[in-house]
Amino acid sequence: MSTAFEIAKRISFQKQKNYTRFIVRLSIAATAISVAAILLTFSIVNGFQATIANKVYQFWGHIRVASVSGEPLNQDEKTITGFQKMPNVKTITPFINQSTVISFAQDIEGVVARGLPTQNHIPFLRKGTGWSSTTEKDSLLNEIIISDNIATKLNVKLGNSVRLYFLNTGAVQQRKLKVVGIYHSGIEEYDNQFVLVDIKLLQQLNNNKLVEGYSIVLNENVPIEATSEAIQKILPNNWVATSIKNYYPQIFDWIGVQTINRNVTITIMLIIAIINLLTCLFILMLERITMIGTLTALGASQNLIRKIFLYQASFICWSGILLGSLLGLGLSYLQQKTGWIQLDESAYFIKELPIKMNTVQIISVLIGTAIISYISFLLPTLWIKKISPAKAIQFD
Repeated sequence: MSTAFEIAKRISFQKQKNYTRFIVRLSIAATAISVAAILLTFSIVNGFQATIANKVYQFWGHIRVASVSGEPLNQDEKTITGFQKMPNVKTITPFINQSTVISFAQDIEGVVARGLPTQNHIPFLRKGTGWSSTTEKDSLLNEIIISDNIATKLNVKLGNSVRLYFLNTGAVQQRKLKVVGIYHSGIEEYDNQFVLVDIKLLQQLNNNKLVEGYSIVLNENVPIEATSEAIQKILPNNWVATSIKNYYPQIFDWIGVQTINRNVTITIMLIIAIINLLTCLFILMLERITMIGTLTALGASQNLIRKIFLYQASFICWSGILLGSLLGLGLSYLQQKTGWIQLDESAYFIKELPIKMNTVQIISVLIGTAIISYISFLLPTLWIKKISPAKAIQFD
């Protein structure tokens, strides 16, 4: 064990109460809080971005294929087969959106009927079993799935029958549908507006087999924009593939703002940690100025003295990083498992504070904090060479 390391250990962790011990503990605590805050910031922002984006993707898919002019599309089986052969594509779903009025008892509400194939997974289903199973391919299901917001407004419960009124070619057509499910996405724009029906119902009303477009869901961790460009290459003329981010920029812009907030918070925490460590090391050196003078008079090199304080700073740095990691990751894990921190869903689209921990980010925070700290430690040690041994021994 080196002499510098042994001296640093003794002056940092000596048992008797003194000012050095207090400063060391205070600096370790401040460093731990900074590291914990950075890790929590990463976990929370990751959770927000992933959770809210996934809600949009579950409802609309990652990519929407539609005509350039907005005209309905034929169900081109050849094109659909081409989509399905692409390695990044998970599912492709035809859809139709059509404005309608929903009525129950004396209450009515303007909504949008979203027609989907009934064999498809229903996102955000909270109550009910969803579509009834049918063995006939062309069988039409007179069933509807509504949001809990609409159910509350109309006082509708599972099993009730509601009426939808459509205006087609100047005539009002109505359909009586049974409520077989209630969904809740947490995004009021969707929950206040959309009801889900069998796509064949809307095709029947329109007297054709056309669709408005296709929602494409991709596999996890697939680049959306690059896949959208690849899909565009196999599309017929007048068809266009667009990332869903371009359809709902207000939501994704809000998600992007969280990255700016994250970076600002992390920068502030790093500045606080650096100032704390610099101040701590200066104070420790001032308190040990007599020791510095004595060691210099005994022939110790400036490099040896510098190492003593770098070792002492290393104890503080790594103790703070270790404690901060345990605190930050522990709180993140606790929230992830229990969801004890609740949010206003109308403002944040989610009820519980979301957490998503990223191993690469965690390692980067620990290593990055250590590197920045060591660079910062070098600045105070440059002052050692300016200390006169004779004056330092007399220093009180």
